[in-house]
Amino acid sequence: RRPTSRPIPQELAEARRWCGVCELRPLDGDVRRWDGLLLPNNPPYNMGAFRFELTFSPHHPLVPPRTTLRTSIYHPGVDSDGHICQPLTSAQHWQPTTRAVHVLQDVLLLLDSPDSERVLRQDLARELRDRPEVFWSQAEEHTRRYAEPRPGAPAP
Repeated sequence: RRPTSRPIPQELAEARRWCGVCELRPLDGDVRRWDGLLLPNNPPYNMGAFRFELTFSPHHPLVPPRTTLRTSIYHPGVDSDGHICQPLTSAQHWQPTTRAVHVLQDVLLLLDSPDSERVLRQDLARELRDRPEVFWSQAEEHTRRYAEPRPGAPAP
């Protein structure tokens, strides 16, 4: 018997009510694959929106979902393929009671506050530590170039 959890459509409805995402929808009509935009709060990432995909296992909630960033970002916690350093969804830390909105909130927290403990790109982590002014300048330029426009934001 599966642990008591919300069905994925209920989780989708809950996540849509959270203000950190927009345009959240099933990808190609598949309720196990979501597509949406994350809306970071802090500069320079708050200059844009970042498309993500959240994929649920057929064994959800016993197996954690996987989040992939589809928009390129200059960030030590996200690699060039969009994989995100997210201990919350690792096999050793996953709790079946964790809801999708918590997974998305955790990703947004990482984007808002690059963390030396959550690193997939050592070069960027080193740059952030040793030459923060260079890192933030590069991150701002990269965001300007690759991030999607924030919904409702005036055109540049």
